[in-house]
Amino acid sequence: MPYDKITDLPSAVRDNLPKHAQEIYKEAFNSAWDQYADPEERKGDASREEVAHRVAWSAVKNVYGKNDDGKWVKK
Repeated sequence: MPYDKITDLPSAVRDNLPKHAQEIYKEAFNSAWDQYADPEERKGDASREEVAHRVAWSAVKNVYGKNDDGKWVKK
C-alpha cells in the first residue's frame, strides 16, 4: 500500500519526524514497495509491507538522528 502523500503515513511517522524526514520515508517506502513485490526478493518470511517500512526507516536514519531530547534532527 504505497503512500500518496505524507498525511497518509502512519501516525508514528507523522507525529515524530520532521516534514523532510517524512518525505524521505514516503519515497523510500514506495520505492521498496515496488522493489520487493516478489517474495523471492525478500529475506526470510517478512511481508512486503514489513520490508518497505524497514527500508523507509533506514533511509530516514541515513539523514536524521535523535538528539539528546529524543527529537529527530538532521545529522
